[in-house]
Amino acid sequence: MSPTNIYDSRGLARALDTAAAWTLALLWALPLLYAVWTAFHPSEFSTRFSLTAPLTLENFRAAWNAAPFARYLVNTVLLVTMVLAGQLVLCTLAAYAFAKYDFPGKGILFALVLMQLMIMPDVLVVENYRTMSAIGVLDSTLAIGLPYMASAFGIFLLRQTFKSIPKELDEAAAVEGASTLQILWKVYVPLGKPVYLAYALVSISYHWNNFLWPLIVTNTTNSRPLTVGLQVFSSTEQGVDWSIITAATLMTSGPLLIGFLLFQRQFVQSFMRAGIK
Repeated sequence: MSPTNIYDSRGLARALDTAAAWTLALLWALPLLYAVWTAFHPSEFSTRFSLTAPLTLENFRAAWNAAPFARYLVNTVLLVTMVLAGQLVLCTLAAYAFAKYDFPGKGILFALVLMQLMIMPDVLVVENYRTMSAIGVLDSTLAIGLPYMASAFGIFLLRQTFKSIPKELDEAAAVEGASTLQILWKVYVPLGKPVYLAYALVSISYHWNNFLWPLIVTNTTNSRPLTVGLQVFSSTEQGVDWSIITAATLMTSGPLLIGFLLFQRQFVQSFMRAGIK
């Protein structure tokens, strides 16, 4: 094959890849574009497109008044903050122990941690509900977040990160008189900041959008997060108004979209630098 043919074939392959990428991106964005259009226009324009359609914020006002969104938002922020804080502490300590210490049963314990990655959380709904009921925390933010405090993915990700840090840094810090916790806090945690950021974004996104477990374990608006609160718009008594539904959906997913747009570069770079080996 001549160099010209090779160049032409590569250019064609690149053009096909680009076209496929744009097609997939458009297909992914169409539901979001429809939601934005419908939320900012009167309900009569939810099924037809017109450049002269008037803009309105009435759908957002109606959605806000149809449910206690302020309370749901506070509950959701408290939930993701509590879960993330617990995960960072527990996963950091467990990952440091697995990465830097040798103790009896280490391999078996780590295998049990990895087994959690193969178990879907929905499988444990019944047992988790029984546990929350036994300790008396049903219908609370604690009940929603407690089963997720120990994350196998977080332990695995941080363990791989800590194992890549040279042991000479431990020895240098120990010579300076640093204790074990000081070494962890001043050496390992700063070097793992990109991984912590990536994991935090994944954790926040998952628990912000989690629906099944919060729906089962909560009964009142005092503890329901945003995703469960959205079910009020699917009730048959109110009918289906897509303008209000899309407005409520945008209010629910808006903070996540804004956060991802602001930190998307750090998010991608964090996973690239994590280097799961």
